[in-house]
Amino acid sequence: MKNWTSPVSFAVVLFSLLCTAQKSQSDAHDNLISNVSPKLNSILHSTEKTESHSMLLSILKASDLDCLLDYDGQFTVFAPSNAAFEKLSEVTNEWLINPDNKEKLKAIMSYHIIAGNISASKMLRAMCRGNGEASFTTILGEKITATMNGIDIVLTDPKGNQAKIVNADSKQLNGVIHEIDSVFFPLSLF
Repeated sequence: MKNWTSPVSFAVVLFSLLCTAQKSQSDAHDNLISNVSPKLNSILHSTEKTESHSMLLSILKASDLDCLLDYDGQFTVFAPSNAAFEKLSEVTNEWLINPDNKEKLKAIMSYHIIAGNISASKMLRAMCRGNGEASFTTILGEKITATMNGIDIVLTDPKGNQAKIVNADSKQLNGVIHEIDSVFFPLSLF
């Protein structure tokens, strides 16, 4: 009588290896899907978790730009902190969170967003190539110019208003957030 023990053992080992490999591949696929979910690691999700951006979040929601920052495209957001909004008058802040001003709010927030992922190091390289300054076009179509002041990256709008990047390179799945210390207002609003 033939000995089937070796071939059967080999088949059992091979079957268990295949099952384990498929499970590992399935787990890897599940991990990949969870890492790609824009809801979990998006700019919007990060803004929702950050206490220093509660005013920004209110304005993004009032202007319907919150949906854009949950999208899986790549964006750079110059995010005014609550301290930046506190520099504005109380009347201005009340106006900013009023949903009746949706189109103007959308313009203001679009003035702080650039299509594409621009890290601080990319800004610095662009400034080196541009003799100390680099311009970036916001999704509103306005230019923001970056320069250096000591060790700080300073952003300047066409009206000459400035904001310093106080916290750079908060990387998200769909781009990067740079916290700034002032709020920009587009020329077209006033």
